[in-house]
Amino acid sequence: MVSSELADRLDAALDAAAEVSWSVCIAGHDGEVLYSHGADRALSTASVGKVLLLIAVARRIELGLLDPNERLTRTPELSVADSGLWQHLCTDSLPVTDLAVLVAAVSDNFATNVLLARVGLDAVRRLALSLDLRQTGLLDRVRDVRTPDHPPALSVGSARELSELFGRIGRRELLSPNVSDQLDRWLAIGVDLSMVAAAFNFDPLAHREPDRTVVLRNKTGTDSSIRADVGCIAGPANRLSYAVLANWDLASGDRRDTVMAAMKLIGAELRRLIA
Repeated sequence: MVSSELADRLDAALDAAAEVSWSVCIAGHDGEVLYSHGADRALSTASVGKVLLLIAVARRIELGLLDPNERLTRTPELSVADSGLWQHLCTDSLPVTDLAVLVAAVSDNFATNVLLARVGLDAVRRLALSLDLRQTGLLDRVRDVRTPDHPPALSVGSARELSELFGRIGRRELLSPNVSDQLDRWLAIGVDLSMVAAAFNFDPLAHREPDRTVVLRNKTGTDSSIRADVGCIAGPANRLSYAVLANWDLASGDRRDTVMAAMKLIGAELRRLIA
């Protein structure tokens, strides 16, 4: 466990973010929970659920069920705005592995929908259950507008399950060494270091290699009332996995500033723990 002084500091920072629901978990390399705050609370996680799609793609490639060079074509019914680059590119088709790179690097929504149409949402759900994820899942494709006829969120998850999932990636125990290594390579190019990871001051466009002896792999999720950052991090003194999830009701006001401040404080404490 972390020191009681550190736990008190973290609790105070989270409690100071009024009207915010938190699910937070920090675990050691062996999976032991070092700190938790509502860790079993399932919250909306926005794009974090895309990690499950990436795992399903990597697993199918390993089993020979999916050709990494198969070209997939975008279609108007799968089009979606916001995050991503493919919507701005001229080419209408890309190989499976290029689409996975887009999802991992910039959380590309169009690439997510095309990959998900190829792999199947049911396959991703079965994979999540096989990983013993009961509160964590990808519920739907990405949509510009979510109506009552659709699942209520793109993805959900609890901090305890997500920190354990990333702990498996860090230990190379996610399904197989090949799948773990593939996820590591994809996640290494993620550009969103704005939340917990901001404390490490990495170059968001180039941090595949150790920076000041620290290695970070993470995936984030963002929506108008959601901030989520989950990952694994290794430094000279320690290896940790973490999940920090925040949801709030827009009717209560814009909570982004207090949420981001708390997430960066958690990142600063993680930096101290691995130094």
